[in-house]
Amino acid sequence: MEHRDAQGRVRRYDFGRLPVPEDFQRSLAALYVAKCAPGGGWDSIESSEANWYLIKPFAEFLAGLDDVPQDVDRLTAAQWTAWRLSLPPRTNGYNKFAAVAGLLRLDPRLSASVREAMASRFFWSRGHDPAYTPEEFSEIRRVARRTFRSALLRIRENSEHLASWRDGRVPSDSDAWLLGEALDVLARTGDVPLYQKPSIRSRVLRRYRPVLGGDGAQYTWKRLHLSRKETAALAVLIAVELGLNATTVSELPVPRTLPGTAETGRPVYRLELEKRRRSGHRGRFESRNITDFGADSPGRVFTEALEATAPARAAVAAMDAGVDRLLVWHQTTPHGAQAYPGEERVGPFGFGVNELSGRAWAKSVGLSGSPMRRIRRTVNVLHRREAGQNTQDTHDRVYVLSEPQAREAAVPVIADGALEALDFARRTVFTARLGGQREDGDRETVTTGCTDWENSPFTPAGQGCAASFLLCTACPNARVTPAHHPRLARLLQALDNLRGVVEPAVWETDWADAHARLTDLRGRLGAPVWQGALEAVTFADRALIDQLLQGDFDL
Repeated sequence: MEHRDAQGRVRRYDFGRLPVPEDFQRSLAALYVAKCAPGGGWDSIESSEANWYLIKPFAEFLAGLDDVPQDVDRLTAAQWTAWRLSLPPRTNGYNKFAAVAGLLRLDPRLSASVREAMASRFFWSRGHDPAYTPEEFSEIRRVARRTFRSALLRIRENSEHLASWRDGRVPSDSDAWLLGEALDVLARTGDVPLYQKPSIRSRVLRRYRPVLGGDGAQYTWKRLHLSRKETAALAVLIAVELGLNATTVSELPVPRTLPGTAETGRPVYRLELEKRRRSGHRGRFESRNITDFGADSPGRVFTEALEATAPARAAVAAMDAGVDRLLVWHQTTPHGAQAYPGEERVGPFGFGVNELSGRAWAKSVGLSGSPMRRIRRTVNVLHRREAGQNTQDTHDRVYVLSEPQAREAAVPVIADGALEALDFARRTVFTARLGGQREDGDRETVTTGCTDWENSPFTPAGQGCAASFLLCTACPNARVTPAHHPRLARLLQALDNLRGVVEPAVWETDWADAHARLTDLRGRLGAPVWQGALEAVTFADRALIDQLLQGDFDL
């Protein structure tokens, strides 16, 4: 079958090569056609190709069975379970399990017993690359800037020379004019003037060779175009600023400059983002406005990216007006000599960045592996600290909770929160001891009895308690007997009345804790006891509480 995606790219899949019976091959092909159809879920060549390599191992497993199923409806639960158990409990194993199960479930002939077996949970541990440390992140950003900056300055210098040549500001009898002519050909065709015979050792026309300086890439097409590795460095810088994944960056359309912003010296770029894995879901498409307000701003990356890719985009537009991509690079060797299945090309130009180019750039600057995935995790988890083209649940569950640096950073925050909660509880929970009657040695305070006035938890030992009488209910030295109930009930009633007439900030600072402790005491004593205490309030109790709230006592 043939899959043609929304971008016009084509990939063919030969199901006749799968080692299963012909009926099974036809069934898998029909299911593939359904998935590759518009709205079927696999909207890109990358999706269908990734699933093809996940489904092939399933066909190879079936071919090794003693009783090979002839078609989907002949597949048994035992065979499916055996396939599932043969998979490693890792990401790759789960991906194979999910891909095959998702495809076969579309066939109505699949038996109920197999569907039930597919519903069994696949236990696996997700491996992931941790976020970069601050030092690693800074180093990657630095070397990416160095790579791209060098390319930008090279393209800028040659673009300025080409503009001068086209404006007639270069003498026609000079080497500078001849260089301008070579650059003009390069800008229009993607190559400097070349001999058409591949057998010639140096294909650059002889008359241009001295002014170009040689026939290597740095002397010819690199004068106006980025290489694949340089484009990967640019993609890294974009990911560093926005925390986007490699596919989104790779397929980024040319940003639009919002009207009137360029004239102010602070252009605002509208980015149209798409996350294809969210096909059919909210959040697949997103737009962001990015401002260039200085050398270290996120928008400056796009200002320089537009400048560096302008010659290549102009050449591509002349060859194929339907292409709208920001990241455009020039091939190093002819595409026909390379195995890049599914890649879109226009003339000598390619688009975007992938794992191979990211890894190649990283290796060229002394790093290991493509950094795109780890940069996305680093930016979204540790820098932006918010979901990036994911739901909040996915961001928290997949990215934050599994990141060691995030867990380490959370430890003091959680500890501070726990201490704060403990302190709040201590301040708002009634701490005084409840008793049946006054004991010998107790001293009476305005609100409670006191068993150890000299050793208060609120003042230095041996100096006597100097704390507010409102804090007696928060003191372990305090004792509350039924004789104190009316006075405390009157105090809570008075605080309720006071709450409606003071500013909220004053209430929270001066009275809220005492009110919370008395409310806790009311709950402990119960409604009948508390109501009895209110009914037993005397004139002396009222006068005493009024004096306390008016500050006539030393608080």
